Amino acid sequence: MENLTLNSFTLQLEGIKVTEVSMYPVFFFFFFSYLFIMVVNVGIVVLVFLDKNLHQPMYLLFCNLPFNDVLGNSIMVPRLLVDVLLPPSKRLISYYECVVQAFTTHMFGTTSHTVLMIMAFDRYVAICNPLRYAAIMTNRMVLKLTASAWGVAFVLVGVLLGLTVRLNRCRTLITNPFCDNASLFKLSCDSVFINNVYGLTFTVVLFSASIGTMVLTYTRITVVCLTSRNKSLNSKALKTCSTHLFVYLVMFFCGTLIIVLHRFPQYSDYRKMSAILFHIIPGSLNPIIYGVQSKEVRKFLSRLIPSSKVSSS
Repeated sequence: MENLTLNSFTLQLEGIKVTEVSMYPVFFFFFFSYLFIMVVNVGIVVLVFLDKNLHQPMYLLFCNLPFNDVLGNSIMVPRLLVDVLLPPSKRLISYYECVVQAFTTHMFGTTSHTVLMIMAFDRYVAICNPLRYAAIMTNRMVLKLTASAWGVAFVLVGVLLGLTVRLNRCRTLITNPFCDNASLFKLSCDSVFINNVYGLTFTVVLFSASIGTMVLTYTRITVVCLTSRNKSLNSKALKTCSTHLFVYLVMFFCGTLIIVLHRFPQYSDYRKMSAILFHIIPGSLNPIIYGVQSKEVRKFLSRLIPSSKVSSS
């Protein structure tokens, strides 16, 4: 029977189920995944800022994704690594740390959508209005788009968590590998009707805006490509847009899977693993996908490799 404690500031994380046999393989999987995410995402940001050829709106906007991936995984994975090595009864977390973790987790998910939306706008202008691209996508516009992506996410998530922290808590068990909004308001014995309504509205608005932006921009881009005889333009559109669309679909699929599995309590273990992989998979794939597809990034790396060989000899 769950212990009912009013407004306790010490919570218990249920975490993921690991046996003594699987404990260390799971630990090292998450550890090396986190290490890989940190190296490639920080590396791609450093590349963009070091090479002046990469000081283009597309790459400057893309830098928001690596930053978001580093932030989201740094709050979640290190704590997860510690909990994997602890028995369930020792997986304790303070209420304030849990709220910060929940806020960061939802910021990560929301910003993934908003950043990909502003990147879609950039691709729309580049393909559909190439002659005006430089005039529209100025440094000032890049800053505005970046601020709007993070600002909208901050306000939406701030209200989401604000409605939750007002509730009294009578439970202490977080039935998740990390803290999120749903886990927090489930600790309350108060009415969570407003939380459910806002949470549903938040999800519908975010997904509608995200999907709507992708459909509108890519429909327009497709029309322009089909009616244009410019092979160079069509080739550029195919390369850059396919990269962006693939990144979006990976993020969208991972996020949708978590929402669907929330409706099936009997698959709670799958939901927990999906929630973790929602952070790890996009964070690992995003810099690789853009790095492989980007001619400028490949050129920069090709210049670095010969120079390193010369210096070592």
